[in-house]
Amino acid sequence: MNLQVALSPAEPVEDGIVVHRDVMIPMRDGVHLATDIYRPAKGGRPLDAPLPVIFERTPYDKSGTPRTELSVARPTSYSRPELARLLVREGYIVIWQDCRGRYGSEGAFTKYVNEAEDGYDSMVWIDAQPWSNSRIGTMGLSYDAHVQMALACLNPPGLACMAVDSGGFSNAFTCGIRQGGALEMKQATWAYNRAMESPASVADPAILRAIEAEDLHGWMARTPWTKGRSPVKWDPDYEAYLLDQWQHGTFDAFWKKTGLWAAGYYDTFPKVPIIFMSSWYDAYVQTTLENFTGLKGDAARPLTLIMGPWTHGNRSERVFGDVDFGAEATFDGQVDSDWLAYRLKFFARWLKDEPAPVLDGRVHLFVMGGGTGRKTAEGHLDHGGRWIETTDWPVPEAVPLTLHLRADMSLGEDAGADAVLSYDYDPRSPVPTIGGSLTSGEPIFAGGGFDQVEAEGLFGCTAPGMPLTARPDVLSFETAPLVEDMVIAGPVTARLRVSTDAPDTDFTAKLVDVYPPSADYPRGYALNITDGIFRVRYRNGFDAPEPVGADEGAFDITITPFATANRFAKGHRIRLDISSSNFPKYDINPNTGEPEGTSRRTRVAVNSLHVGTGAGSHLQLMLLPEGRG
Repeated sequence: MNLQVALSPAEPVEDGIVVHRDVMIPMRDGVHLATDIYRPAKGGRPLDAPLPVIFERTPYDKSGTPRTELSVARPTSYSRPELARLLVREGYIVIWQDCRGRYGSEGAFTKYVNEAEDGYDSMVWIDAQPWSNSRIGTMGLSYDAHVQMALACLNPPGLACMAVDSGGFSNAFTCGIRQGGALEMKQATWAYNRAMESPASVADPAILRAIEAEDLHGWMARTPWTKGRSPVKWDPDYEAYLLDQWQHGTFDAFWKKTGLWAAGYYDTFPKVPIIFMSSWYDAYVQTTLENFTGLKGDAARPLTLIMGPWTHGNRSERVFGDVDFGAEATFDGQVDSDWLAYRLKFFARWLKDEPAPVLDGRVHLFVMGGGTGRKTAEGHLDHGGRWIETTDWPVPEAVPLTLHLRADMSLGEDAGADAVLSYDYDPRSPVPTIGGSLTSGEPIFAGGGFDQVEAEGLFGCTAPGMPLTARPDVLSFETAPLVEDMVIAGPVTARLRVSTDAPDTDFTAKLVDVYPPSADYPRGYALNITDGIFRVRYRNGFDAPEPVGADEGAFDITITPFATANRFAKGHRIRLDISSSNFPKYDINPNTGEPEGTSRRTRVAVNSLHVGTGAGSHLQLMLLPEGRG
């Protein structure tokens, strides 16, 4: 790899700042990645003194405008050039780079799998430049967080600190691409939307027109997609990587790669300060918490954890879905004045050794709930919430609370009588997704909190106004009205004994905060808090899929909805909904047992939940002591 690449001529962008645009940095395989380098200057010439570097790699255009570089006080996002100029004035060299096969960079884009090596090679190049002082801080949201964790797995030279925002796969098989064995359908919507920006679409307007002309809603009703039978077929590269992820249903070497499996590299992971940030309605709750817990405990690697109530990256807002989480919901004015100010303190401390407030070693959690429960002037549920600070995750003071699923459809501390509750799961009529921990689903689905009632405009809702609990394929268990507030903060686990007459099927679990009827909500309000899924072919391990035998009988599974923090107020009920689909959040299991993502057939499965003392099916939450939340 040639480290001596001629920079493009320094182009003044404002007094004291120049940029070298589209510097083509070589990778080990000869592909070159387009890179913009912003540097302090004097008289239109870059300064020669070595300086610390802030580096971000992105598939979303190094010259574009991210949607989240904003704040409450500044609701218009900085463009990347604007943000670069601001950071250069703080004393940094700033480098933005297009990922392989995106915008100005060469090569073919295969989502996630080249990012570790490309990031490492880029870091080697930066570290070798005379204007770099070998202290490089990385940052970025979502995909730009994934690429940080990927390059760090290879221990690149110069890496000094990381701000990992809402991403960075601990294990993409269990969070981010697949979950519980099922495919997260955000991968399909992302591939369709981003194919419109691919080199093929840019080079040939006919390809762009063809993709735009596809009916994505119609295609989502005809899954799984297969080669040449998808709305992404017009760009074979994008269709190929999507189908690889969809159809490769075993946790093996395909998934154990640096860009997809940081957990496999924790033992040798760089000892640098890291901020991990996500939010309860984000798609990366599990990966964020796993990275924090997997890397904590070493004084040479100080960590910070921040978990808000937001959807993906929307840290300066307070309404998500149909729910208002209150004036305290934003990052701004709570954790710090805003996210940019927080990062500036972080980088000043770890890249320039400047005195800065102690940021690391803290865990900031937003506990949802505690609002009035009324409808706001804007028409949203006032659920409210507030921030707490603790020393660790999981929260040390939290204690387990076990609630048993009982034959009378209640949740309680004793198991009750043994019973088998059965229902028909028909893949042709899946339970529709109504909010949740989602991202990248537009225009098909969106995340956040919603009343679990079918509504016009939500994909798959065929009975507007009817609660999901009216469906015969939804088993709904709930507590009696709570006699006092109950605050949970931590993992959520549903351990179930189940059976099925199909060779494969899914079971889903959804935790719901049930408001009592009120003047604003005469039927109450069933607020989704978190949910999860489990595909039973993986009951013996994600690396050992096996069909269910015809005479197998009942077996145990564990569904792990994303961890959360919520105040269930006095008079509310805690509810757990069990079913076998949640589409289009997760792909539909056809119940046939055929290889993942290939079946053209479906069958109705008779799925059963076994409850009572003998079965032991239960929900486990982590309860905070009175006054802690």
